[in-house]
Amino acid sequence: MAPAKKRNVSSQPNAKRSKIDLEGIVERLLESRKHANDVFDILEFLQSEKEKNVTCAVNACCKLFCTLLERKDLFIGKLPEEDEALNGGRSAEEKYKIFMRHRYNSCVEIMLEHLNHEIHEVKESALCCLMKFAAEQGQHPLEDLDWSEHFSFPRELIHAVVQTLLSQTSDNSLLISRFQEFLEMEDVRYYVMSAIRENVATVMDKNKGAVLPVYQSNVFTLMSNINMPSQDSELTNFMVKQEAKHEDWKAAKLLDHKRAFERMWLGFLKYKLPNSMYKKVLVILHDSILPHMSKPTLMIDFLTAAYDVGGAISLLALNGLFVLIHQHNLEYPDFYKKLYNLLEPSVFHVKYRARFFHLANLFLSSSHLPVYLVAAFAKRLARLALTAPPTALLIVLPFIYNLIRRHPSCRVLIHKPSAEDELLEDPYLMEEEDPALCRALESSLWEIKTLQKHYHPDVAKAAMLINKPLPEQEDDLNEVLEMTAYELMERDLKPSQSKSVPLEFEAATHLLKGGGEVLGQHFCLV
Repeated sequence: MAPAKKRNVSSQPNAKRSKIDLEGIVERLLESRKHANDVFDILEFLQSEKEKNVTCAVNACCKLFCTLLERKDLFIGKLPEEDEALNGGRSAEEKYKIFMRHRYNSCVEIMLEHLNHEIHEVKESALCCLMKFAAEQGQHPLEDLDWSEHFSFPRELIHAVVQTLLSQTSDNSLLISRFQEFLEMEDVRYYVMSAIRENVATVMDKNKGAVLPVYQSNVFTLMSNINMPSQDSELTNFMVKQEAKHEDWKAAKLLDHKRAFERMWLGFLKYKLPNSMYKKVLVILHDSILPHMSKPTLMIDFLTAAYDVGGAISLLALNGLFVLIHQHNLEYPDFYKKLYNLLEPSVFHVKYRARFFHLANLFLSSSHLPVYLVAAFAKRLARLALTAPPTALLIVLPFIYNLIRRHPSCRVLIHKPSAEDELLEDPYLMEEEDPALCRALESSLWEIKTLQKHYHPDVAKAAMLINKPLPEQEDDLNEVLEMTAYELMERDLKPSQSKSVPLEFEAATHLLKGGGEVLGQHFCLV
């Protein structure tokens, strides 16, 4: 029976006929229980190799089982074994419900398998069908609610969907973006966050914390698609509305949402991540993660680990620490020491140079920083400037000038009185990692004086500014942060346009063209 139908759905007309047949089967199943065995035909089509057949079967299953759930024609409670139940002394109605409940479970298993189908349309259809099943199960539970404090929600089905989405072998980012629609519902979001936390703990512990790039990418994609509410009044969109004690439901409380959100992220970030993943997390950290956590300072372990990765990730980690220090009163004494140690010659040649100096300027913007600390940064930047390219120097020099403007006590670096026994060696310790011990205040910014003889005229001109008192107005670094060597060269090679100098308001046109009257008028005007 079923194999014959499977063979007859290869062509497009037959596929159309199969769709009509499936709709007819569904109608018969819903009209009379005597056609119950026809459900096997639908499940057979659900496992077809033809995309159209599978899509039609998904729609048929969705209509069939959603109606049966609504009618309460599926067995409710702990499901007995099928053979034992059908051969026992149960009523015909009870046997029917047990039979259809087993078929429903088989359908759900096949739908979950289809979430890993090679064709995206099949994946999407299966996902939407499973979420419709979840909505119907929420309204018509398949388990006995035998105590008053129990809240009805298809947790097991949602956990199964999440487990399948978080594949360890295939990238499900496209399917997860489709799932985002359902994450807008408060209860779905709450239980999805709980499912993610449990799944991450299980999978990562099983793999002994090893890096799983595909799996962790799927987890991050799913978590980053979660949009958290900011007020209790925003918790209005629920897939399942609890009839009693809705206000006591954890999924209806913002505080419980924040706790679930926090545990989910902390559970994910406590394991080692791929290097590219650190950057993705840190970019969204201060806008999308920290504001929705109950205790944002718990992120310090992750940020410390991220700093140790190096490069741009270290800088982004310091940005996260800076947010915690200023907005959440985190005490982190080593912050400026870590920033100081990021100042290496390579910082002038990396693609995140503009972001580095933008954030460094932000970190050092306070006028309450100790003088020794600001002097250490100014001196280290000046020393690094000796080997920096011109594009970097046009950033570094205004940066140093701004530091001196904010902290007048640092002017001693450029106006140090000379003595008879003037030192021939610079006391500054470049290799010292602690800015408090590098002896920057004992030194001077002689490096800028050296740059006044730089081969590039713009650099030499910028270095000359130190010869006279600096104006109070700070330099705007945004104009030079993104400048490239190509742009600098184009600007230098571009011919200078000589400005026309106005000689008089109205040019004389008849001065030398004869006519004493005109000439006389001109002289009168003069």
